[in-house]
Amino acid sequence: MLKIKAVFILSIFFVSISLFAQDLPSETVIKTTDLYNHLKDDLKKQIPNTEAALASYYRTAFSQRFYYDWKTVPERFALYQSTFPEAKKDHLERAKDHMTKFAASSPWVLPFNYQNGQKVNAYALRHLARQHKMIDIAFNYFYDNKNPIYINYFTQQMQSLNTALENKTYEKIENGNGTYEAFRSGYRILNWLEIHNLFLGEKAYTDKDQLTTIATLLQHGENLYQTNATFTDGNHQTRGMSALAMLAILLRDFEGTDKWYDRAMLRLNEHLDKEINPDGFQFERSVHYHMSDIETYYFVYQLAKYSNIAIDSTFENKLKSLFTSLAKISYPDKTAPVLQDDTNEPWAEKNDIEGTMTLGYVLFEDPTFGYFAKDKIDAGLYWFLNQHQLESLQDIKKQNPNYGSVALPETAYYVMRQGWDKKDKMMIISNGVDDLKPDHQHGDVLGIQAVANGQVILPNYQVRYSLTDFDFFKSSMVKNVALVDNEVQGKQWTSNEGGSGFGKFKNLPLPKTIAWETNSQFDLFVGSHNGFENIGVNYSRQLIYVKDNFWIVKDNFTSNTPHTYKQVWQGHYTEELKPNLIRSNFPDATGLDIYQLAAVRL
Repeated sequence: MLKIKAVFILSIFFVSISLFAQDLPSETVIKTTDLYNHLKDDLKKQIPNTEAALASYYRTAFSQRFYYDWKTVPERFALYQSTFPEAKKDHLERAKDHMTKFAASSPWVLPFNYQNGQKVNAYALRHLARQHKMIDIAFNYFYDNKNPIYINYFTQQMQSLNTALENKTYEKIENGNGTYEAFRSGYRILNWLEIHNLFLGEKAYTDKDQLTTIATLLQHGENLYQTNATFTDGNHQTRGMSALAMLAILLRDFEGTDKWYDRAMLRLNEHLDKEINPDGFQFERSVHYHMSDIETYYFVYQLAKYSNIAIDSTFENKLKSLFTSLAKISYPDKTAPVLQDDTNEPWAEKNDIEGTMTLGYVLFEDPTFGYFAKDKIDAGLYWFLNQHQLESLQDIKKQNPNYGSVALPETAYYVMRQGWDKKDKMMIISNGVDDLKPDHQHGDVLGIQAVANGQVILPNYQVRYSLTDFDFFKSSMVKNVALVDNEVQGKQWTSNEGGSGFGKFKNLPLPKTIAWETNSQFDLFVGSHNGFENIGVNYSRQLIYVKDNFWIVKDNFTSNTPHTYKQVWQGHYTEELKPNLIRSNFPDATGLDIYQLAAVRL
């Protein structure tokens, strides 16, 4: 009798646990009928235990908590169309591309084929996982007279991932293409939240659809919480933690989301401390990744402010410093140099930063940021600003920056600047390699770029991971650097384990800054690196900017044996009169002359 009684009591204990300890699952999606059981007790007292009541509650919650009220979608979409008329063509093309390639009920693990029979590669799989083009499909719903096929496609593709989760037929993190890896999962959450808010007022997006999206996001959030218990450097974790914080704020009525927020903010603050250098630049040294970090932190900062959640002043100050440092390195025409893995426009010689700086103005109303701002935000950020912020761009206060020749010493970018008139001269020197994560670094240590008369006279070039020339355009042969014999700076190139195109150098030179001085007469920089010591050559570079006139670049090589020393200059040159002069000409009749002061042996 005692044995039987003990078993009975134990079974009652387990029933009690199942009723009251409703942990959010990370490996399965909660049934919509069970979502109520995972709510905090306070909300359970406010709404009935029905799907209709919960869907209604969350429509109200999103109208109050999201970046803008979904009830204004008709007016906002009309304004979007008139403000960005060129966007429609792009949205239609991208949506068609995605829907033609991938079935609504898609596989989520390689190998599989597009609907036309061609093989899906790792690069394409990663973009499926991020759901970038699902945004375009959502816009097509509105462009195409609210045709429900687009909502159905979205909900079915989400459900296909949930089915893959249940069946464990999705790409795992260990193979390099993980569907639930922090960066891809974080981007997917961001895109799905945008779509969810767009669709909340649509009858075709039913209560069941809405709650399925919420249940799916809860599973994503718990997965991110469990898989990011420790710090991992780089923008992959920050993107995931930004998404986790967003979910914690928007879905804060569910048990367990408080710990999501605490973990997300702990990780994000660690990244701000370790990866935003004291000079304000992102540690990977790329303008592209710098601007991506700005958005990552902005999404959290903005939602927290809407919900009156206190943000540490350090977070706000670091966020502002990202805009300030971007302004410091900018060209006089309000663009920015191409630095490391900048990937928006392959082979482009500048970075468009107007949209990012416009966001900076919206946030901080700093007239120096206003100098770079335009009267409309980038199309992608339009859906993450409220009406007041959009209206603030109709009266931008502008002030010319007062940054002259400046150094970002921790990031190791050095700027020699004439001024801020569009035709003024500017040169930027790169002399850094991050010691923790140099993955996005190019072989450009002690490389330079320059503008004059509104032209990029010494360019660098943006890259694209999926292109076959990616590793070449990342190498020293397309930088304004000095080389020895057949040695280049970046050695032992390796592609990434997922095979998506991105890769990195195993070995890069260690740079050293020897001198930096700026005054009213000249700017001076002296630096060195050890990239040629493996063949017995010591190397340093000296640069002098004689203010408002010209630059002198002197490369110093020291060796006990003969070598071939080279200065590599980017651009389109003709040999003029003598072998020690090359000249590039631009369409506006301006030009660049490069004189070799020492004797030349060709």
